[in-house]
Amino acid sequence: MMTNEMNSMVLRPLPPSRFRRGGTQRTVETLMEQISELTSERQRLRDRGASQGRLERNRIKLARAQWELSHALIERYRGAA
Repeated sequence: MMTNEMNSMVLRPLPPSRFRRGGTQRTVETLMEQISELTSERQRLRDRGASQGRLERNRIKLARAQWELSHALIERYRGAA
């Protein structure tokens, strides 16, 4: 039989290390600016025929920034609820 405490516990897998939040949390605005810069950089890389490795590094940076942005938005608006 499970106790109430065990029923309320949610087991979630840890995110990959590249997606764990760091000690310093950036603002929504800073992250949006970074995403814009990374998106522009990605387009330049594609236009110049960059290697798959460079595109992949950019993709990972972009995905991480988007992940951080989603968590920054959750933090910002969770307090408002």
